[in-house]
Amino acid sequence: MKLLVVEKHDGEGIFPLFPKGSAVTDVKVCDESSHWLACVIQGRETYIPDIYVADGIVTQDYNSTELVVEKEHIVTLVHIVFEWVYVKDESGREGWLPASKVTSLL
Repeated sequence: MKLLVVEKHDGEGIFPLFPKGSAVTDVKVCDESSHWLACVIQGRETYIPDIYVADGIVTQDYNSTELVVEKEHIVTLVHIVFEWVYVKDESGREGWLPASKVTSLL
């Protein structure tokens, strides 16, 4: 599904792929949502959906990079997790965007 970016988004940096089995430490529930966790993975402060963590371990390969995009950019939906979408742009870059910053193109 193609999505249109309706508001510019600046990410918080590029993160590495955290492989399944990575330890998740210093866990705190985010104020904005009870389904996202602020934590440390491989020495990096980041965020992760609570459904990707079990017993302090990442349950699947995970990258927390937020895609930096301009308004009216077109991206392809990869998957939705709570109020965020994981997308791919036309140049092949992948990352997260708040669902509120995109709309579907029919």
